[in-house]
Amino acid sequence: MRKVILTYGLQAGAIVSVLLLLGTALWVDGTISNDKGELIGYATMIVALSLVFFGVKSYRDNYLNGAIKFGKGFQVGILITLIAAFMYAGTWEVYYQAKPELRTTFMDKYIEQHLNKMKEQGASATEIEEQSKEMANMKELYKNPLLRFGITLTEILPVGIIITLISAAVLRRKEVLPLHASSTSMTALF
Repeated sequence: MRKVILTYGLQAGAIVSVLLLLGTALWVDGTISNDKGELIGYATMIVALSLVFFGVKSYRDNYLNGAIKFGKGFQVGILITLIAAFMYAGTWEVYYQAKPELRTTFMDKYIEQHLNKMKEQGASATEIEEQSKEMANMKELYKNPLLRFGITLTEILPVGIIITLISAAVLRRKEVLPLHASSTSMTALF
């Protein structure tokens, strides 16, 4: 089980980490907005975490003779997800620390785009002011690396949990159907 989890977890983590860096670079240079960045970010998480499905399937087919219970499928999937999620959060933290300009501008730019969107959508001055205060508090909290790491984990973990639940449910099999049974009925037709 360890080999499957590490193989698929590291692959998913590498994919989501590279795409995180690419998406962040596009956001920083102004190519994409917060909204598009979030959409692209979650889409890349789904693509990378689709490896959870293939990891559970590989474990079922190669180590359990084609049969897997939901619980075991969930266990394999969640461990793959955790590896990918920790790689994702770790990549963000390293990138964030390595780029001094990002540390000084990231939250300001994020807040500015968010408040501008509220204005465009017709939010009142009071609503904008309240949101501005909340986001200023968030900016202060975001300076704490442990909290920032946790926030980053909460971006990807729900996606991974959903994909894990779906994979475990779709791939579960209590017993293996004998191959000869289907071939016997096919020969009877001819």
